[in-house]
Amino acid sequence: MTRYWIAVACYEHVRIGREGGFMQVCHGKATPLKRLREGDIVAYYSPTERLGEKSPCQSFTSIGRVAGGEPYQVHMFDEFYPYRRDVVWFDAQVAPIRPLLARLEFACANVTGGRNWGYQLRFGLFDVSERDMRTIASAMSARERDRALPA
Repeated sequence: MTRYWIAVACYEHVRIGREGGFMQVCHGKATPLKRLREGDIVAYYSPTERLGEKSPCQSFTSIGRVAGGEPYQVHMFDEFYPYRRDVVWFDAQVAPIRPLLARLEFACANVTGGRNWGYQLRFGLFDVSERDMRTIASAMSARERDRALPA
C-alpha cells in the first residue's frame, strides 16, 4: 500500500537531492528513511532557501516516488556520512504552502487560533493522507513520466 510523506529541508538541499536523484532527511539519519517503501510518494517542504539563513521559502519544492533499495550511506565532507534514499522526481513547480493551509488535513489538525500549522514540520519526515498529497501534487502541477497525477 502506498504511503504519502512530507520531508522537510531547505530549498538549496532539496535542489541538490533532486539533481542527484536522492532524498536525505533529519541531518542524514538512517532511521527515518527506513520508514519509506518503494512506491511511496514524498513531497519536500522547504521553510527557507538556505540552511541557517532566515530567507523564507515556505513552499513545497519537490515531489517524487521512492525508488527501490534501502537507505545507503555516503561521504559528503569531513566526518559527515549521511544516509540517503533514491527517488524518481516528478516534473513539478514550486507551490507556496499558505494558499493550501485550509485544505491540508495535517495543517488543520494543528491549528490553534490560527497558529501552529507547521507543528508537524518540525519532525523532518511525517506521513500524510492521500488527500493531502493530491492537494499538494495538484498545486505543484506534478507530472510523473509524462502524465498528470490523478486528481
